[in-house]
Amino acid sequence: MLKPHTRGMTVLLAFMTAMGPISTDLYVPALPQLAADLATTAARVQWTLSSYLMGFAFGQLAYGPLSDKYGRKPLLLAGFFAYLLGTFASGATMSIEALTVARFLQGLGGAGPIIISRAIVRDMYEGARAGRELSLMSTIMGIAPIASPMLGGFLVVWFGWRAGFVAMFCAVGVIALCALMFLPETLREKQKAPISLRAVAESFGVVARHPVWRVYACLQALGHTGLFTFVAASPFVLQNVMKLTPVQFGLGFSACSVAFVSGAALGSRLVGRRGVDGVISLGVACLACGGVSQTIGHFVFPNDPLALFGPELLYFLGIGLTLPQSIAGALSPFPERAGAASSLQGSAQMTFSAGFSLLVVALIKDDALPLVLTTLLMGGGSYIVFTASAGLRRRARQA
Repeated sequence: MLKPHTRGMTVLLAFMTAMGPISTDLYVPALPQLAADLATTAARVQWTLSSYLMGFAFGQLAYGPLSDKYGRKPLLLAGFFAYLLGTFASGATMSIEALTVARFLQGLGGAGPIIISRAIVRDMYEGARAGRELSLMSTIMGIAPIASPMLGGFLVVWFGWRAGFVAMFCAVGVIALCALMFLPETLREKQKAPISLRAVAESFGVVARHPVWRVYACLQALGHTGLFTFVAASPFVLQNVMKLTPVQFGLGFSACSVAFVSGAALGSRLVGRRGVDGVISLGVACLACGGVSQTIGHFVFPNDPLALFGPELLYFLGIGLTLPQSIAGALSPFPERAGAASSLQGSAQMTFSAGFSLLVVALIKDDALPLVLTTLLMGGGSYIVFTASAGLRRRARQA
């Protein structure tokens, strides 16, 4: 079994969190072909992405509290099983409705390993050390969002959109086998109170009432919504409107993922000196600058893919700096409720992202403006929330 503070543990947890980008980034280059093959619209195809996020959001509400009660590993393995079942069904489906349901199951299962990996980090580490571990995990995990869009672009050209689900099944199957064989149980003390909806609601209530948790959860929701809306809407804007091929789109999206990994790697190096909030301050500045520059670029060069991709690199860099540290900041007040705090945080993030991206894709016709305004709104909103909450966070540290 792997031990805490070892590279093997960090790598395995990173691969577990990589299930998220594998499930979206490998899939997005195929969205226009999928719409044509199943004779449906871009908005209906977007539901397959949002249903994954909705399943993910609902799953997170259960995995965290249940893992606090019964242990991390049993819930982890249940999540892997549900994910693999949903992935198999997604690849075999013959209608957009069935694919939407299968993706919901895939998200429901995929929530387990991702949420529980964060709770495992909180079991083993605290404060800046937890932030450093999450940043290292994001750096290693960054292999997935870099490679997945390129691989997805080639797979859709060579074999069609179903090949992406075959690749997902194989990759996550290997990760699940490694977790089964090498991951120890890290929960030191299981909750003794009987599990019930009331107990879960009370646990969530304790988390949600904490003002510091609300700040970091809001940062996560805003930053991730800008990222996910780009994931959902950019295939249609860049391939259908700006006429990029799936491979060209995949290469551009991979460049954005490199920016994300660079931000996470930089954050892991800086957090020891600057602290969690010091790294986040750099991140939200990048998010805001990315939103502003993308808006200017859209009006100056309205049909140029570089005007969209260039500022998005800066936004993704900001996400890499902000998200791992926001997770660490949100979990730090709750050593005894790490699962519940991680669940509620992730569920709020995914629900907001899913709902907002549905609206944006529905508004996109032959113009990137709805996507651009979303980047501006989410990047600027993150900066405002973080700046306005400085006093609150300072008082919390002094308490």
